[in-house]
Amino acid sequence: MTTASLRADNRRISPVFLGIAAVTAVAGWAVWTDFAANAGIAVFLFVTGAWIVSLCLHEYAHARTALHSGDISIGAKGYLTLNPLKYTHALLSIVLPVIFMIMGGIGLPGGAVFIERHRIRGRWRHSLISAAGPLTNVLFALVCTAPFWLGALDGVPAGFRYALGFLALLQVTAAILNFLPVPGLDGYGVLEPWLSYKIRRQVEPLAPFGLLLVFIVLFIPEVNAAFFDAIDAILSALGVRDVDSYCGQNLFRFWTDRNEYFCGPVG
Repeated sequence: MTTASLRADNRRISPVFLGIAAVTAVAGWAVWTDFAANAGIAVFLFVTGAWIVSLCLHEYAHARTALHSGDISIGAKGYLTLNPLKYTHALLSIVLPVIFMIMGGIGLPGGAVFIERHRIRGRWRHSLISAAGPLTNVLFALVCTAPFWLGALDGVPAGFRYALGFLALLQVTAAILNFLPVPGLDGYGVLEPWLSYKIRRQVEPLAPFGLLLVFIVLFIPEVNAAFFDAIDAILSALGVRDVDSYCGQNLFRFWTDRNEYFCGPVG
C-alpha cells in the first residue's frame, strides 16, 4: 500500500459516521412527516443521532486544528475519519454523553482526542486547538436555532420544532460546560498555555476529576437553578421558548408520561 493511499484512508469519512448520519436524516424525515406511529421514538432517534454527529464534529475540530498546527500524527490515529470509535475513549466521548443526555437533558462534554502537544509551537495554537471543539457546539447551536431567530417556523411541524429546541438546549449546555476554565475541560485548555509552569504542574493532578467536580457542583440546587436560568436566557435570546425545549425533552423521553395537553398533540 502506498503512502498516498494511507493518507487517503486516514482522511476518508468512516462508514460508521455515515451510518449514524443516515439514521439521523431518516429519523428527522419521520419527525417532519409524522411517519412514525410513535413520534417520541422518531424524536429520540433524531436527537440522539444528531447529538452523536455533533460529538464527532467536536472531536474532529480538535483534530483538524491540531493537524494544521503541527501534529502530523493525527491522521494515523483515525481522528480525521469522524469515526466515534477512533477517539480516545469511546465511553467518555460517546457513551457517557448520550447517557447524561437521556437522564438529565445535559450536553456532557466528551473526552478529547489525544494530541501530541510537543509537536505544536505557539501558545495561540494550543489555545485554538482547545477552543475548536466547543466552538463547533456553538455553531451547531446556531444552526439548530436558526429557524427560530430567523422567524422561519411557519409550516414547521410541532414535533420537529420541539426536537430542534431540545437539541439546541443540549448544544448550548455542551458549549458552556466545555468553556468552563476547569482542569480537564476545553476552557482550561484555552487558558493553560498562558499560565506559569508552576501553576500548570500544581493543577495537572486535578484534570481527571474536573468534569466530575463540575457535575457535583451542579447538584447544588442554587447552582443548578442559576445554570439553567442562564441556559434559558441564551435560548430565549435565540428565539427558542421554554416550551420548545421542554416539549422536545418530553418527546425525547418517550418511555415516560408526557404532558401532551401542555405541549399539544404531536403525531
